[in-house]
Amino acid sequence: MAERLIRSSLATEQQNPSSMDLDSKSVAEILEIINREDSTVSEAVRKVLPQLEEVVNLAVDAIRGGHHVIYVGAGTSGRLGVLDAAECPPTFSAPPDFFQGVIAGGEEALRQSIEGAEDKPEDAERDLKSIGVREGDVVIGIASSGTTTYVLHALQYAKTKGSSTVFLICNPSPLVEIDVDVLIAVDVGQEVITGSTRMKSGTATKMILNMISTATMVRLGKVYGNLMVDLKAVNEKLVDRGNRIISQLTGLDYDSANNLLMDAGKEVKTAIVMHHQKCDYDTARQTLDDNDGFLRFVIGTK
Repeated sequence: MAERLIRSSLATEQQNPSSMDLDSKSVAEILEIINREDSTVSEAVRKVLPQLEEVVNLAVDAIRGGHHVIYVGAGTSGRLGVLDAAECPPTFSAPPDFFQGVIAGGEEALRQSIEGAEDKPEDAERDLKSIGVREGDVVIGIASSGTTTYVLHALQYAKTKGSSTVFLICNPSPLVEIDVDVLIAVDVGQEVITGSTRMKSGTATKMILNMISTATMVRLGKVYGNLMVDLKAVNEKLVDRGNRIISQLTGLDYDSANNLLMDAGKEVKTAIVMHHQKCDYDTARQTLDDNDGFLRFVIGTK
């Protein structure tokens, strides 16, 4: 009973005055209410930007040191972590182990709800052991409520291994005291459907994870200006995007840019260096390595 009373005090478990009569509204009114509530999420996220800066710095240092960033969550939180990690390799040509996602219940939980999985602390330790969590890694536990047993235990285990730990919650403060390096407490307020943290909490989580991974990749030299120069053109869409980026930064026409891209093994950033430095593929790759992967250090401002 005590635990129930504690959980009932969470902001995300309170009824939202703006949606009290939701079932009596027209479709247009329902959508208006949801949209209005969603519009408050960005401001809530803005208030935790200092904490996000700390996390990005931890992530950059970890990856530069040969370590990893690992998202851990259950349910919606876990799925969002896996999604963000999965998007990094195709977007930034990043190795798949830079960012990793771990979800309670494993791959099956990505497709269907396995709600009981979040209550098994032993699974959290097993799952982190299976991917070799170690000193120097950054483990980001995601739990909208801040009470998810699987996530709490994952953070505790990661701390014993010497990993940096981050706790992302969508309430003003955690109900359970836990020793972490960074606490991100984004206060999204009451959900439109009471307790349905797949809504505003999910939106805030998606925004925050996007910010963490994107800012980290920018600081690792994966972007030039706001161009996705480190993409590897593995499909028609990305070949087209790569050709257009090369054209913009070299002045080559589209077909010439495509020829250069093919000569560079479909690596956009390498192709650009080959053009500007009048060098072959291996020299371009070495030049980028010598400049920590930053295209700006090689070609300057265009």
